Amino acid sequence: MYQYNLIDQAIVDARVTQFAEQMRRYLQGALTDEQFAPIRLQNGLYLQRHAPMLRVAIPYGTLSSQQLRKLADISRRYDRGYGHITTRQNIQFNWLEMAEVPKVLGELAQVQMHAIQTSGACVRNTTTDPLAGTVADEAMDPRVVCELVRQWSTLHPEFASLPRKFKIAVTATEVDRAAIEVHDVGIRLKKHAVHGLAFDLWVGGGLGRTPVIGRRLLADLPVAELRNWLTAVLRVYNLAGRRDNKYKARIKILVYAMGLQAFREQVTHRYLSDHDPALRIESGELETLTQIFTRALNPRLESTLPTNAAFTRWFNQNTRPHRTTGYRVVFVSLKRPGTAPGDLTAAQMEAVAALAEQFSASEIRTTHEQNLVLPHVACSDLEALWQALGHHDLAHPNMNLISDSIACPGIDFCSLANAPSLSLAEAIHETFEDLDEQAAIGPLEIKISGCMNACGHHHIGHIGILGVEKKGEPWYQLTIGGRDQKGAVLGQRLGPAIPHDDVVPLIRRLVDLYLAERERGEAFVDYVDRCGIDALKEFSYATH
Repeated sequence: MYQYNLIDQAIVDARVTQFAEQMRRYLQGALTDEQFAPIRLQNGLYLQRHAPMLRVAIPYGTLSSQQLRKLADISRRYDRGYGHITTRQNIQFNWLEMAEVPKVLGELAQVQMHAIQTSGACVRNTTTDPLAGTVADEAMDPRVVCELVRQWSTLHPEFASLPRKFKIAVTATEVDRAAIEVHDVGIRLKKHAVHGLAFDLWVGGGLGRTPVIGRRLLADLPVAELRNWLTAVLRVYNLAGRRDNKYKARIKILVYAMGLQAFREQVTHRYLSDHDPALRIESGELETLTQIFTRALNPRLESTLPTNAAFTRWFNQNTRPHRTTGYRVVFVSLKRPGTAPGDLTAAQMEAVAALAEQFSASEIRTTHEQNLVLPHVACSDLEALWQALGHHDLAHPNMNLISDSIACPGIDFCSLANAPSLSLAEAIHETFEDLDEQAAIGPLEIKISGCMNACGHHHIGHIGILGVEKKGEPWYQLTIGGRDQKGAVLGQRLGPAIPHDDVVPLIRRLVDLYLAERERGEAFVDYVDRCGIDALKEFSYATH
C-alpha cells in the first residue's frame, strides 16, 4: 500500500500545526463561528447534536494494521471507545472534545493519516472498489488512479472553495462496486487497443435533495490525460456552478441546466485550451504506483474446507474468490444485532488489526456498505480466521442480505436529521433474525437516511427509507427498486410517508409477498421490476 514520501508527510504535519493555531484562536474568541466554520470543515470537524465529530480520511478505503491500531487508540483515549465506518469509506469519531482535536490530528499524522478535505466545498476522499487488486477482471488496480487523484486534489489552491462538495469514484471492472454513476465524477478504467489503458468519464451523478444518475460525458480517453480532463471538468464547474443557492450548487444541477452536449463542449474547450503537460501521467509514474500496491502472493493448493455448517454458511456469504489461487477475500460484517451499522469498538479494531497481520498481509479495507474487508486470506487459514472473528462478534454471516443494511447516524447524532435511522436497522435485525430465512430471501439491500442529504444512500437501495418530519414527529418515505451497479437506477416512491413503527411491518409484508410470488432464481429487485410500482403500491397501502 502507498507510503507517504517526505512531501506528503511535510504537508500533513504543517496542516496539523496550522490547524492547532487556528483552533487556539477560535477558542480564545479571535475567530468567530462563521470565520472558523470553513476552516474546521476542510479539516473534517463537524458540530453535531451532542459533541464535535471528526471525520478521518481513509484514502480509497485502504488501511494498514498500524493505522487501525492508532484509530483504536484514539477512540479509547479521546472518544467513547468506538468509531463509525461511513459510506465514503472513512471513519468518524462522534464524541471528541473540541480542544483535543488538534492532538488527535497530530497522532493521526504519526501513522500517515489526516482529516483534510473530508468535508467542505472541495474534492472529497476518492472512493473505489473494496476488492481492488484482488479480482481477475480489473483493467488495473484502481487505487493507483485514486492515489494520483489524491495527490492532485489535496489542498489544490484552485479547487479549495468550489460551489459545493465534490465526490469522485473509480472502478476498473464492468461490475461496478464503487457506484460511479451516483458521483459528481465517475471514472471507469478499461483496457484499450490503442491507448493501452483508457477510461470513460461520467459526470453529474449524486443523491441528496435532488437525486440524479450520472451520464457518460466522454469515452475511451487515455489514462495519461486523466488529470488534465479532471482539471477541465473542475474548472467549468468552479466558474459556472451556482453559488447563490447551496441546494442548486452541485455539478449535477449545472450539467442539467447546460445540457450534456453543451457541458461536454465547455469541458473539451477547457481541456484543449488549458492543457498542461505537467499533468500528464507518465508510464513510469503508473508503474511505480502499481508496484507499491501489488501484493506478491504465492499461489497455494486449494485446501479442503471444513464441513461445519456454521463455517460453511459464513464462507458462502462472507468470502469471495481471489485472483490468486488458494486465497479468498473475506468480508467482516459490521451489521449485527445490538450495534449501529458501521460501528466498531476499540477492542474490535485491535482484533482486526492483529488478524490482518496474521492472515491478510497487514491490510484492511473499508467499504461504502459500512463493512470491512481482509483482502488476502489463504484458504487454509479461513477456519482459524472465522473462529477468531467469532470471538469478537465479527463473524455475522449476512453480507448482502436483508440485515446488512446501510444507515446514517440519524437524529441520534446528526443535527441535520429529521428522524432516527439506527432504531430501524435494529428492528430489521429483530424481525429477520433467522439466518436461514435471510439466505432464502437472497440479496436485498436496505438503505436508511435520516434526512434528504441521503448519507444512507436510500435512493439506490432495493428498499430505501427516508426520514421526514411530519407535525414534529418522525415519519418515513419508502422507495423500492433502486440499485447502484452499472446501469444504476433510482428507487421509485412507494407511497405516502408512514410512522416509525409501521416501517418494518411494511417491509415484512413486501418480503412475504416476494417470497410467495417470485419466479425461480428471481432476486427481490428483479421482482420489483417485473411487478411494477403500481401493483406494489396498491398492496402496500391496502388495509391489513
